[in-house]
Formats: sequence, C-alpha cells, structure tokens
Amino acid sequence: MIAKLLETVKSNSTAGKVVRNVFWAVTGKIVTLFSTLIVGIFVARYLGPEQYGLMNYVISIVTLFSIFSVFGTTDIIIRELSKKEKEKEVILGTSFLIRIGLAVITIVFICIYLFFSDETIETSILILIYSLTSIFSCFDVIRFYFTSIIQNEYIVKSEIMRTLVGASIKVGLLLIKAPLWAFIAALTFDFLLLASGYIVAYRKQVAKISTWCFDKQFAVSLLKTAFPLLITCAAAVVYQRIDQVMISKMIDNKSLGYFSTAMSFIGIVVFIPTIIIQTVSPILVRCYKEDAERYQKESQKMMNIATWGTMIVSCIISLLSYYIIRHTYGIEYIAAVPVLQILAFKAVGIALTTTGGQLIIIENIHQVAFIKNILACFVCIGCNYLLIPHWGIIGSAWATIITVMFTGGLANIFIPRYHHILKKQIIALFLGWRDLVLIKQLLIKR
Repeated sequence: MIAKLLETVKSNSTAGKVVRNVFWAVTGKIVTLFSTLIVGIFVARYLGPEQYGLMNYVISIVTLFSIFSVFGTTDIIIRELSKKEKEKEVILGTSFLIRIGLAVITIVFICIYLFFSDETIETSILILIYSLTSIFSCFDVIRFYFTSIIQNEYIVKSEIMRTLVGASIKVGLLLIKAPLWAFIAALTFDFLLLASGYIVAYRKQVAKISTWCFDKQFAVSLLKTAFPLLITCAAAVVYQRIDQVMISKMIDNKSLGYFSTAMSFIGIVVFIPTIIIQTVSPILVRCYKEDAERYQKESQKMMNIATWGTMIVSCIISLLSYYIIRHTYGIEYIAAVPVLQILAFKAVGIALTTTGGQLIIIENIHQVAFIKNILACFVCIGCNYLLIPHWGIIGSAWATIITVMFTGGLANIFIPRYHHILKKQIIALFLGWRDLVLIKQLLIKR
C-alpha cells in the first residue's frame, strides 16, 4: 500500500493531485494551528484572563462586522473557478474589487457602531486597529484559485512563512512586555503578511495581478448569487461569535478569557473536516456534473469520514481537558476545564454543518439555506440568555452545543429540499464510523 501511495503521489493523475493537496493542506494547517496555539498560550498567560478576554472580545466584534465584507462569496468563487466557464482573470479581478469595496463599507459601519456604542476609548482603538484585517482579507481570492485547481502547495508555503514570522513577532512582544494594543496590531499584521504571501505565490506560479480585470455583468451575477449566502454566512458568524460578546456584556471579560481559552482548542479538531472539504470539493463539483451516482457515494463518504474523524478527536480532548488546561494555560485558567469538556463536541456539529453546507453549494440549492442559520441565531441567543444567568460560561458552552447540532442537522427538517442532506447527516452520525477504515480509498485510486 505504501509503495502504491508513493507512486500515486508522484503521478500527475487526479489522485496524485489530491494526495499532494491533502499533504500540503494538512501540513499548513498543523503548523498554523499549533504555532497559533502555542504562542496564544504564552500570550494568554502573560495578559491574564481579563485582558485576554478583552482581546477576544475585540476579535469577536470585528468578526461580526466582517460578515458584510465577505458577502457570502467564498464558496461561490471557488465553484466558479472550478467550473472554468469564465477566465480566471475575470473571476479573480471582479471578486477582488467587490471584496475591497465591501471591506471599506465594513470599516465605515464599525466606526458608526463605535460612535453610538458605550465602548471605552481603549476598546474602540483596539477594534479600529483590528478592523484593518477586512482589507487584507480580500486577497483570499488568490487562495480560492489554488484551491479550485487542487494545488495548495504554493499558498501553504506562504501561510507557513506568515505563521512563523507572526509567531516570532509575538514572542518578541512578550520579551519586551508590550501592552495589549501591540498584540492586536501584531494580529492585524499577520493578515498583511498572509496577503503579501498570496500575491508572491500567484505572481510566481501564474501571472501578475495586473492581468485581472473587472466584469460588471459577472459582478452583478456574483452579488445576486451570493446574497442568499450573505444571510446564511451572517447568521453562521453570529451564532458562532455572539456568545463571546454576550459573555463579556452579561458577565465580564475575565469569564470570556476562560471561555476563549477552551475555544482555542476547538480549531485543532475542526481542521479535520475543513481539510477534507477543501480538498474533495473541486472533485465533487465535477462528479455532480458528470456522474450523479458517484457523486452520491463520494459525498456520503466525505461526510462520514469528516464526522467520525472529528468525533474521535473530540472525545480525546474532552477526556483529557483537565490535563490540557493545567499544563498549557496554567492553574490561573483552570476554570476553563468544564467548558472545554463540553465545547470539545462543538467540532462534531461544525463537521456536520460544513459538509452539509458544501453539498448545498455544489447542488446549487443554497437559496433558502439562510433559513436554518437564522433559526440557529434565535436558538443561540435564546439559549445564552436563558443559561448564562444560571450557569455562567458553563451554560454558554451548552448553548453552543445545542446551537451547532441544531444548525448542523435538525434545522434541515424545516426545509423539504434539504431532507436528503439530513438523511446523509443521520447516516454519517450513526453509521459513518464504517468508512474510517476506508480512508485509503480517498488517497489511492483503485
């Protein structure tokens, strides 16, 4: 099997591209996750729960506003690039200019919010600094292009370099005992580094960005197609971030620091379905157009492996939560242990949500997807309002689990055209473990 796998890696077949893509995607994600986690631990221990909570509050506020700058275009752009019905220069140029315009509008909205809100001057300055990430994030369109052609190698190298440089800067700030605003600025600079890396990778492997062009007709089409996804993505970001804002407002930043500490480990689990989806998605797009039967089998297999791969890691993290918190963030953050025991299973709901959502995009039935995410927002806000006053951050953790499981599957009950997605999710949740032994079939073409 090893010999056959090595042969596949060296080949130029679709299977070979998938294997290389998985390798680079996993490598980049592991480096980014663990570098971010390790440096984040030192930063959290240095800042303490209260200031660490404030830092995460700033990130959450900007993330909520950044919904508009993305406008739900991510999956649509990847889909259009995969279909190859238009020139890549048109798709990339049009998408980029739209994202830039929306990013500027987003920063204006943030300024208006700060003018009318009761945020302190310190918090407002921190939010304004971090809001610049909306501009730098526009260069993500380059990443979408490499994802669509199953060639993550070039951009992953850029991401690894950005991660290492960014980590070095934060370590330097720790050594000179810098204030909180410096760490917020460093996080913002990370996005600038990443954007620069994307530009270099595209120029070296493809062409100059100056070849991009704007197509008004495609822009209108893209915005119309993406609008339902805007509502969907907006609702998704709200129910994923609003709990942290509510904890800060209803309790305090110190409690948010504990909650954020537990949340920092969830990304390690979530990268499993993310990598699988990003890698397999372009192939599923072609299968859906050319071979409906194969599409059904491969999409179910993708969901099974993503769900149960995540389930196993979630169980391990939950069981070891005390030791994880105690020997990383330290005794000062021990209050985060019960939160992590619960939140570890958030990743399972996210796996169901992201895999199901990707199938909805591929099948072009996303027009009503916003309904379940809007319902999830009400579920999230309602559960947090009910549970936080009685159980604090533990209640918020349970509210998170209820919300992700609802939007991940149960909400599909209310949308008839998504019943087949719900069926796949039920199969994945209860029978998906059987496909774990067949992972090699995704890597080696029989």
